[in-house]
Amino acid sequence: MAVSARGLYFLLTLFLGSFFGSVFMLAPVLPLMLLSPAWYRWVTDRIVATWLTLPVAMLEVVFGVKVVITGDGFVPGERSVIIMNHRTRLDWMFLWCCLLRYSYLRLEKICLKAALKAVPGFGWAMQVASFIFIHRRWEEDRTHMANMLQYFCHIREPLQLLLFPEGTDLTDNTRARSDDFAEKNGLPKFEFVLHPRTTGFTFIVNMLREGDNLDAVHDITVAYPKNVPQTERHLVLGLFPREIHFHVRRYPVSSLPAGSEALQAWCQDRWVEKERRLRDFYGGEPRCFDTPEARVPPCKTELRVTIIKAASLLYWMTFIVLSFAGLWLYTSVRIYVLLVVAFFLVQQKLVGGVELMEMACHRYWMGRSHGSAGVKAEVGNGMERKTE
Repeated sequence: MAVSARGLYFLLTLFLGSFFGSVFMLAPVLPLMLLSPAWYRWVTDRIVATWLTLPVAMLEVVFGVKVVITGDGFVPGERSVIIMNHRTRLDWMFLWCCLLRYSYLRLEKICLKAALKAVPGFGWAMQVASFIFIHRRWEEDRTHMANMLQYFCHIREPLQLLLFPEGTDLTDNTRARSDDFAEKNGLPKFEFVLHPRTTGFTFIVNMLREGDNLDAVHDITVAYPKNVPQTERHLVLGLFPREIHFHVRRYPVSSLPAGSEALQAWCQDRWVEKERRLRDFYGGEPRCFDTPEARVPPCKTELRVTIIKAASLLYWMTFIVLSFAGLWLYTSVRIYVLLVVAFFLVQQKLVGGVELMEMACHRYWMGRSHGSAGVKAEVGNGMERKTE
C-alpha cells in the first residue's frame, strides 16, 4: 500500500513538535534541576502536558477519530496506577484522549522500553518528563524503578503511572507465547488479551502504597471496533482508527489486597474480566462497552476540551513554523540548537538519561539537607553539654 500524506503529516508534526519542544521549551528549564528538582518537575510536567494535547487534537479534529469512554472515570488529580491491555503499539498515545477529559495530562508517567529514550525529540522529552524506562531484566529494572518511585514519593509529586502488565502488544506471535505460558501453568487461554506479568505491577503498587503516594488503581480496557492500527506503519499508511473505546474501572487503594501474592491474583482476575468484556464487545452489535450505573463525570466539559484542542493545534503549528524561521534567519539559533542536541546525545552516553541527572540532583540536596540537620543537632547537643 502507498504511503499516506495524512499519515506522514501526523507523524512529522508530532516529531517536529517534540524535537523543537525539547530544544526551545524544555532545554532552557534544565538548569532549574540543579537548584530545585521538585520545582523543575513541577514546571516540566506542565510543559510536556502541552505537547500531549497535540496528538489528541490531531486525531480528533484533523482525522475525525471518535473517542468513547465508559465506566467509573477518574477523580481529578488523584494519584493512581493505570493498568491497560496492550492491543496495539500505540495504545499509550490514544489513552491521552481519555486522560485529557477525565484527568490531568501533566500527572501521567509511562513505564516503557529503555530503547525509546534514544529516539531524538520523543525520547528526549520522555527523559525530561521522568518516564520510567525499563530493560526487561528484573534485577536491573527493580533498582531503577525503586529509585524513581522513591523520588516521586519524596518530592510528593502526584502521578498517574501507566503500566502494561502484558509487556507487549497483542499479535499472533505474542498470543502463541501467551498460550504456551497458559498451558505450562494450568491457566485458561485468552483470545483478546495476553496473560499479564504481575511482578512489576505488585512492586509498583506496594512501593507507592508504602510511600503514601497512591489513591487508586485504574483498570482500563481499550478496544477498536472498526479497524486496529497495530503499529506506527499503519499510521504512515493512513490507517487511523475510526473509533477508540475505553472502559474504566476504578479501585480505591483501600480495596486492594495487602500481600504481594494476593495482589498478583487480583491483577490476574482483572485480565480474566478483560477477556470476558472484550469478547462481549467484539461479539456485540453495535460494538460497545456496557456503561455501569455509577460513573464519575469528566473534570472538563466537551466545550473546554474543544477549546484546548483548537488552541493546541494553533499553538503547535505556529511554534513549528517559528522554529524553522529562527533556524533559517539566525546563526545564533542554529548554534544553540546544535549545542542542545549535543547535550542530549552526550549526557545519554555519559549519564544514561536526563531523569537520572534529576534524581542525582535530588540526592545531592537531600544529602545537604540531612547534613545541615545533623550539624544543627550536634551543635545543639554541644550547647546542652556546656550548660550542664
